[in-house]
Amino acid sequence: MAKVSKRRAQVQDKLEKGKLYTVKEAMALVKEVNLARFDASVDLHIKLGIDPRKADQAIRGTTTLPHGTGKTKTVLVFCTSDKEEEAKAAGADYVGLDELIQKVQGGWVDFDVVVAMPSVMAKIGRLGRILGPRNLMPNPKSGTVTPNVGAAVADVKGGKISFRVDKTGIIHSSIGRVSFDADKLADNANELISTLVKMKPSSAKGTYLKSITVATTQSLGVPIDGKTIK
Repeated sequence: MAKVSKRRAQVQDKLEKGKLYTVKEAMALVKEVNLARFDASVDLHIKLGIDPRKADQAIRGTTTLPHGTGKTKTVLVFCTSDKEEEAKAAGADYVGLDELIQKVQGGWVDFDVVVAMPSVMAKIGRLGRILGPRNLMPNPKSGTVTPNVGAAVADVKGGKISFRVDKTGIIHSSIGRVSFDADKLADNANELISTLVKMKPSSAKGTYLKSITVATTQSLGVPIDGKTIK
C-alpha cells in the first residue's frame, strides 16, 4: 500500500495545482501520471452546460476517432438470413437472430456493440432490460439500427464510437490507450470535443464546455483548458 501511495505522491508533483493544460500538454502528462501497469484506457470526461432532463439537450451521437480507441470491438449483428454474409464480410463477430436472442436472454453479453436491421427491432425489443442498462441497445441515432449492416460494422471496426450524456451532464468516452503517443491522443480528443461543440443545443445557455478532464483507468485527472480546443 505504501508503495502505491509513494508512486501517487511522485506523479502528483507533476501536476501544477490550479493549472489548465492545452490538449496536447494534457495528453503527454496523462501518460506520465498513469499508475496502471498495463495498457490502460485513456478517457475524456466532459462536463457540459446543459440540462439532460430536457429532451433537446439529452445529447447522444457518434464520431469516428482518427486513430481509433486501440481496442478491437466485438460486434453482434441481429439480421435476417439474407444479410448474414454481408455482416460477416464486414467483420461482425456474431451474426444471426433467434438463436442469438435466446442466448442474450440467458444472460450472455460478451460483446461491445450491437447492430440491428430495422425489420428485426420488434423481435429484439424484449432484450431492452438486458441491453439497455449496459448501453448496448441498438439505436438509429448511433447508426446501429440500419439496413446497411455491413457498413455499420465496418464503421465500428474502423474507430467509430458512440457517446451519450449521463444524468449529471457529463460525457465519458475512451479516446485511446496509454501506449498511444500524445499527438494521436490529442487528435482523438479534438475530434470528440469538436463533435460535441457542433452539437450544442440552441436552448443551452451560458458556458457549454464547463470542464474537460483526461485520465487513465488508474491515474490522476489532468484538467484541460477548453479555450485551447482546435
